[in-house]
Amino acid sequence: MTGTRPGAGPTVLVTGGSSGLGAAVVAAVAASGGRPLVLDRQPPVDGVSWTECDLADTRAAEAATRHLAEQAGGLDAVVTAAGTDVPGRLADLPGETWDRIVAVDLLATAAVIRAALPFLLTSRGRVVTVASTLGVKAVSDATAYCAAKFGVVGFTRALAAELAGQVGVTLLIPGGMRTAFFDERDPQYKPGPDAILNEPADTAAAIMFALSQPAGCAVREMVVCAEQETSYP
Repeated sequence: MTGTRPGAGPTVLVTGGSSGLGAAVVAAVAASGGRPLVLDRQPPVDGVSWTECDLADTRAAEAATRHLAEQAGGLDAVVTAAGTDVPGRLADLPGETWDRIVAVDLLATAAVIRAALPFLLTSRGRVVTVASTLGVKAVSDATAYCAAKFGVVGFTRALAAELAGQVGVTLLIPGGMRTAFFDERDPQYKPGPDAILNEPADTAAAIMFALSQPAGCAVREMVVCAEQETSYP
């Protein structure tokens, strides 16, 4: 995948690029000679262009996407790595919390890609959406997260059909990773000390593989999880 700027690597917009998988993707893009851009509520590592954005506000997410893309002179790829979850039974979760999970994990995915499309069509770029193993297998106390991630799976498959021959579309289905994603959960929902989790850098490497394919060759879907992942299949 070549960049839109002559002599430069690809420009890749990463949502949630300040921590977890998103930060690992930012590091991988930079290490490969590309230019990462970040949408997040917190700043990424020094030297990375970013715009502060609460992705639950989808109109703001669209505006921030356009701003970064215009500032960079175009986009070659988008990776929607931002995600959030608050596990709990449906009757116990406040409506605002449930709605926010779906907004960040699903609606913002569509909003950012919608805003990026004019730039990606110009560059014949690529999209990698980040679902979850809980986007193909449902579990208790995760109605919002499962609804959102199942939605990402359906959205991405439809998007791939819609953009075939114009923009490469890849669906990533990752298992659990060693990130801060679990830190603020109630203890009953945290992985135990013996939990087998992937390193985010390994999942980021799979994303880079999808982004590196030549025009016309699409990696449609990838499941990347620990060998003993309990949430897949």
